[in-house]
Amino acid sequence: DNFRENYSRDLSEYESRIFEITVPLKDLKEKLREIKEEIRLMGQINLMAPEEFAEVRERYDFLKGQMDDLVKAKEDLKKITKEIKIESEQLFLETFDQIKKNFYSIFRRLFGGGRAEVRLSDDQNVLTSGIDIFVQPPGKKLENITLLSGGERALTGVALLFATFMVKPSPFCVLDEIDAALDESNVGKFVNILTEFGSQSQFVVITHNKKTVTGAKTFLGVTMEESGISRIISFRVDKGGEAQAG
Repeated sequence: DNFRENYSRDLSEYESRIFEITVPLKDLKEKLREIKEEIRLMGQINLMAPEEFAEVRERYDFLKGQMDDLVKAKEDLKKITKEIKIESEQLFLETFDQIKKNFYSIFRRLFGGGRAEVRLSDDQNVLTSGIDIFVQPPGKKLENITLLSGGERALTGVALLFATFMVKPSPFCVLDEIDAALDESNVGKFVNILTEFGSQSQFVVITHNKKTVTGAKTFLGVTMEESGISRIISFRVDKGGEAQAG
């Protein structure tokens, strides 16, 4: 009765496992006490543990699968990024070398001699490196562009601009007062090269220089015929040199 009350089982179920006890009763009681203490220390038994474990295991397997997918995606992205970086560096260096050669050629043409070059500030990090511009106008030593006069810097900028256009021309380009620092002679060189490149790109030039204006085919301007009233006028010069008002 005591066994049934404590364990909800009938003692007769275990008759086949009954064996002769040779251990002293005192030792058995001590052993029983130790086992009961161990059971007590284990705390309350959770009979739902197998079901809860199955749920947690299912959730774990799901999250682990997602984690494995994310790790694989991360590795794939790192691989793709590395490939893109290598290809971008290669394309950049190819374009950079072309512009470098064109810059040297255009510079000599605009300055009537000398030499110019562009250099990477950091050869080991091509895509994040700065670019230094070194020029040597005729009769001067090679120096950084920041040490040139305003007119020389402007003309060097023109040379670099058109050196870039030779590699990949843009459909149109807006130049705002780019000739402001140029003297009369250099304005003529600027207009000549602008006319040459005008066959493949459309240039919109904002200027107050009369010599630059004479090289244009279409004129857009603002006039004030009456005080306080502005009027936009346009002229297009045809092949025969005749001006047609717009």
